Amino acid sequence: MKLEIGKVHQLPVIKFTDFGAYLLFNEKEILIPMKYIPTDARVGSNLEVFVYRDSEDRLIASTQKPIVMVGEFANLKVKQATPIGAFLDWGLEKDLFVPFREQQSKMEEGKHYIVGVTIDELTERIIGSAKVNKFLKHEDVDLQEGQQVDILVSKFTEMGANVIINNLYWGLIYKNEIFSKLAVGDRTIGYVKKLREEGKIDISLQKQGVESIDDNTLFLLEKLKQNKGVLKLSDNSAPEEIYAQLGISKKLFKKALGNLYKKRLVDISNEEIKLLTA
Repeated sequence: MKLEIGKVHQLPVIKFTDFGAYLLFNEKEILIPMKYIPTDARVGSNLEVFVYRDSEDRLIASTQKPIVMVGEFANLKVKQATPIGAFLDWGLEKDLFVPFREQQSKMEEGKHYIVGVTIDELTERIIGSAKVNKFLKHEDVDLQEGQQVDILVSKFTEMGANVIINNLYWGLIYKNEIFSKLAVGDRTIGYVKKLREEGKIDISLQKQGVESIDDNTLFLLEKLKQNKGVLKLSDNSAPEEIYAQLGISKKLFKKALGNLYKKRLVDISNEEIKLLTA
């Protein structure tokens, strides 16, 4: 098994020194500095550590965990911008270096950028890259319509929000299907709405199909019970008003409301929904 730099490993303590301890991976010894060693650690203890290379190319372990691992993406703040590259805050004492060649445009101190974390082929050190597109797959998409996925909001366009799906693919949430406040860097759950040609993927923030209707019907019923059997909503309510009260789209709201009406559980007027049975 190969040691993955930039990832978390469970490694045993094999010996202590004046400046730290050594952990073992196969036959390789990896230093963990004293300041990162838990007070209850002993020889034989297994420590969960993040492994990286220091400025002298030595393998170092730390019990500190970064915001983002190798192979992942995050919205990170620039702490320092220099002629050779930028240094970003990723939750460790040693900042994440983004070489100038890996910047889409010159990074500015204090600003946030979506970056991927990778291993530099030249130095074998961990670096960041704002050239996100080259890390994502555009073919052989291994997803199913309706599947729940993790998404990271990357940027906004006239069409909607571009998102990174499961650290692997590009996706799009159309503008008219965004009913909550989203910002670049937000992480949330999404659902695959449609798989298009050329690897394009439509994402929804809500479940699709029969399952979503059932969930939202029960949710709407529970909301009515919590509000003494009345909600100041109707078929004529604005999508934004519905989302503010319920957190679902108008389309799903109307389907859920229709289900309750067919079961004769609610009365619907122009201004409100009233529960007929508790």
